[in-house]
Amino acid sequence: MTNAIDVHSATRTFGRTNALDGVSFAVPEGSICGLLGRNGAGKTTIMSIIAGQDRPTSGWVEVLGQRPFENESVLSRISFVRDNQRYPDSYRLRHVLRIAPEFAPNWNEDVAGELAEAFRIPTRTEIKKFSRGQLSSVAIILGLASRAAVTLLDEPYLGLDVTARAAFHDMLLRDYAAHPRTVLLSTHLIEESEKLFDRVVVVDRGRVRVDSDVDDARDLAFTLSGTTAAVDKLAQRHTVLRSHTVSGLKSVTVLGTADDAVRADAEGLGARLAPASLQDLVAAYGEEGSAPIEEGTRA
Repeated sequence: MTNAIDVHSATRTFGRTNALDGVSFAVPEGSICGLLGRNGAGKTTIMSIIAGQDRPTSGWVEVLGQRPFENESVLSRISFVRDNQRYPDSYRLRHVLRIAPEFAPNWNEDVAGELAEAFRIPTRTEIKKFSRGQLSSVAIILGLASRAAVTLLDEPYLGLDVTARAAFHDMLLRDYAAHPRTVLLSTHLIEESEKLFDRVVVVDRGRVRVDSDVDDARDLAFTLSGTTAAVDKLAQRHTVLRSHTVSGLKSVTVLGTADDAVRADAEGLGARLAPASLQDLVAAYGEEGSAPIEEGTRA
């Protein structure tokens, strides 16, 4: 399978700050990949480099087989609208929709019009006066209606209500099915979004913690809950990623797969064992002191 995005040992420093530290992952062509992690993990920096708006301090990034920085032939095939995208002060929605096709060769007016109606974006109000959710709606229109070969969506949900988020999901899946492309989506609404993903990349403190098919990612860890004594005994042979204790009860997220022996031990001690959700995994790696995933457990 051909990769649309290849990131290889990419670092990015800003003064004394390491925003990215040897990041490597690939996104296959025609897939929807979730880029997940807490604020400050490095997600927007990664997207900016992929979009050709920045370049790594070391390492390299290729998009559609080419280095994107100052490369017009590949930049014209990438759509990246940031959550803080700015527009001229006098712009209204019609101005954005009129100029967007100049930068998006595959622009589709039907997609743009359907989304604008679903999001109920005001047409007479200047964009500078838009609410957070209305700004997110405009960004989603630009991202999806572009039908770019590589579409980068950085926190597209900010300020959107549940109805607007459902409209976004519906259009993304429908238009993706009809016009396949590669989508890299960064979001904190993991439970709501994971049904979209083929793959997930979890980053924390500038490093990749998980790079996996979404189904395999759910098998990377499990949770144990029960009395503190029981959970401590069960967890002592595992790498604990996250721990929470309250009133003599404890819950932990641990790395690895729960085999029959672990299940039997948990049942014998009266503890509850459950698969870790994707949100559990992201939260675990986002906690201070969490261990990096072992190389052999990556997909």
